[in-house]
Amino acid sequence: MNLKLCSGAEAVRKFQKAGWIVARQKGSHVMLTKPGYQWTLSVPQHSELGPGILRKLIRQAGLTVDEFNEL
Repeated sequence: MNLKLCSGAEAVRKFQKAGWIVARQKGSHVMLTKPGYQWTLSVPQHSELGPGILRKLIRQAGLTVDEFNEL
């Protein structure tokens, strides 16, 4: 399935539905953590995230594109 582009705020909400927790915000980036994961997701708060950064975040979160689109 194709990746549906979204804003930074929408991406944060989707990751929160998948169990990620907002740890802090530094400037225009929201940092998300999840117990048991080595990654901290750094989500830029842009009006639309580019497909490259969005795919990288989805991969780091341990999700597939389809799972992310459904959240």
